[in-house]
Formats: sequence, C-alpha cells, structure tokens
Amino acid sequence: MNSTSALKIAIPNKGALSEGAVKLLLAAGYRCGRGGRELIVRDPDNNVDFMFLRPRDIALYVGRGIIDAGITGRDLVADSGAEVSELLALGFGRSRFCFAAPKGTVRSVEELGGKRIATSYPELLRQNLKKRNLSCPVVKLDGAVEISVQLGVADAIADVVESGSTLREAGLEIIGDPMLHSEAILIGAGEEIQDHPDIRRLIGRIQGIQVAANYVIIEYDIQRSRLEVCCKVTPGLESPTISPLSNPDWVAVKAMAPRSDCNRIMDELHALGAKAVIVTEIRSCRL
Repeated sequence: MNSTSALKIAIPNKGALSEGAVKLLLAAGYRCGRGGRELIVRDPDNNVDFMFLRPRDIALYVGRGIIDAGITGRDLVADSGAEVSELLALGFGRSRFCFAAPKGTVRSVEELGGKRIATSYPELLRQNLKKRNLSCPVVKLDGAVEISVQLGVADAIADVVESGSTLREAGLEIIGDPMLHSEAILIGAGEEIQDHPDIRRLIGRIQGIQVAANYVIIEYDIQRSRLEVCCKVTPGLESPTISPLSNPDWVAVKAMAPRSDCNRIMDELHALGAKAVIVTEIRSCRL
C-alpha cells in the first residue's frame, strides 16, 4: 500500500477478542466503535478503515495482502497456515492449546498414539502430531469439543484452554505441556508493513498503553534533608522531578514507579516522613 491510502485493519467481529481489540484501539485514540453490525468503520482522522471479520479469517485476509494488518489470536494464526508477521503481542485473550483426555486414562501425550482426537484447530494439531511422530485420526469440530468424548466421537481432544473449568466439568484433564501459548496479537502482511507510518503510529500508541498499564505516577512532599534517601525509593526512569515549595525546607517530588510496587513504596515514603503521598494512573506513556 502507499502512504496516502487508508490503512485497512481487521478486527474480530465478536467474542472476547473483539471486545479486547475495540477497547484497546479506543484507548489508543482510534474510532472503531460500531453502532450496530457494520462490517466497516471508517476513521478518517487516523486514515484507517476497520474491517470486522470472523477471527479465523483475519490471518488469511492479511496473509494474502487484502488487508494490511489485523488483530486475532496467535492460535488462530498458527492454525490458518497464513504467511503473516507477528508485529506485537497485545496482552489479552491469553490461553493455552492443550491435549486433554478423560481423567486417569492417559498419563502422557505419547499414549494418545492411534486414538481419535477432536479439535477445532486441525492444522495446528496435525503440526504437533507430526513433530511428535504420532499417528492419530483427527476429528474436526467447529465447537463444543469437550463433549465429543462423552458422545463417543473421540477418545481425546486438543483445544484452547483458559481456566480449565470447562474441561473439568466434562471429566477431562490436561495431558502434557501446552502445545502453544496464545494471546491476541497484531499481525501484518509481511515485515515491511512495519515501515508504514500509520502502522508505526498504531504500534507506538499501543505500546504506550501497555507501558502505562505497568506504571503509576507517585507524588509526595518531603523535607530537603530526607530528599536523597527518598529519591532512592523513587528513582524514576531517569531521575525524579523535584520542585521547590513555598517552604524552603520542603520539596515536591514526582516519579514513575512500577504499579506492582506502589503500595510498598508508599509505605517506605510514609515511614521516611513524606506527606501528601499521591498515586496517579497513567493512560499512556512513551519511554
């Protein structure tokens, strides 16, 4: 594509992947919300056309160059066999692709040799069986894979697992290690798409949101005599911002800090005599 034509980005048309993709893109400043069941939503301000497609079809459209980029699951990309580039992992829609069998009947994946395995991901399953040198009849299903064993259609399954509760309810247990760890990813039609200015902007905005999710801003007032030790508690990324107060013996300090450590940091600052300790969320951030 040339740099003036609208960028075409595919989004899943339903399900958790769709909800996560729309939420992320809205936070990144893109207009991709649907009023109804529109298949295309235009965002003229960002020069993007968003296409709402079946999650399974997105990699195929992107791989054939019909659409420039898309958001879908890594598992669906692998099953499609499409030649696409993973541009960015998005951090939502995490799952595992695993073998499962009736509880207590199979001890290892190797024991599945010759057994019927039901799945909605036939190509991904066949690739893994080939690597293991196992020969198994593959039963392709479009959904409700867990019940296939109870109905006598298969002896085991290979499916995407999130919490594992659905498997347990069906009397199944996971066998062996996951074949694939999946999550929502941004894919492109070849690595060269990363050089397109609109794609660089999209990736930069998403990365800004991802960074912001891991950090907070901590602000506090501290006596100058204790500033040095407090700066060791809140060093920031480069160094904290220090501002004078009307009382010359005190200063205001502002620094980025890991979200996971903010409560411990607040405890330490309070113990050192810091006042007005405030933690603020960050919507987006560029490092």
